[in-house]
Amino acid sequence: MKKTIYVLVVALGLSSVAMADEIELRSKQSRIVVGDFMLLLKADLKAAMKEGGPGNAIRVCKNKAPEIAADISEKEGWRVARTSLKLRNPNNKPDTWELKVLQDFEKRKAAGEEIKMLEFAEVVITEGKKQFRYMKAIPTGKVCLQCHGSHIAPDVVATLKTYYPEDQATGFNQGDIRGAFTITQPM
Repeated sequence: MKKTIYVLVVALGLSSVAMADEIELRSKQSRIVVGDFMLLLKADLKAAMKEGGPGNAIRVCKNKAPEIAADISEKEGWRVARTSLKLRNPNNKPDTWELKVLQDFEKRKAAGEEIKMLEFAEVVITEGKKQFRYMKAIPTGKVCLQCHGSHIAPDVVATLKTYYPEDQATGFNQGDIRGAFTITQPM
């Protein structure tokens, strides 16, 4: 009997090691995809700001960000998106898992963790299917405050109301957690 238990424990241990390796590999892949998403969106927003200021950037964010997410999702075969505790686009509402991670990010930030380092990954079972879930926090930078801060120009407020009548994504300060990139990979 002892021999059987020992073999079972060793098998479970190897399974845990294999799972940890799988999570790390998928996390590395997710970091690359998030980096690509961030670079593409940042380039489009920067060009829009240069061309027409924050109002133009809002239009790009409304139309281009979902296109970038959809293109990357299709290319990777994953769900790639953004979410937040304070939504601008109600289509980006966090699911239960994402909400828990976002709240944990806030606790970790309050405990002194650097926002740029905030990420979380795990394997979950959803509707009987194993999925890899990953999130990476999005810090609020100085330029973000033009559309997400407490003191937004009246013309920008008007544009926000036009494109996002239910907007909640204002009142941020530089260094706050603006939201997070979120990835779901089927396994």
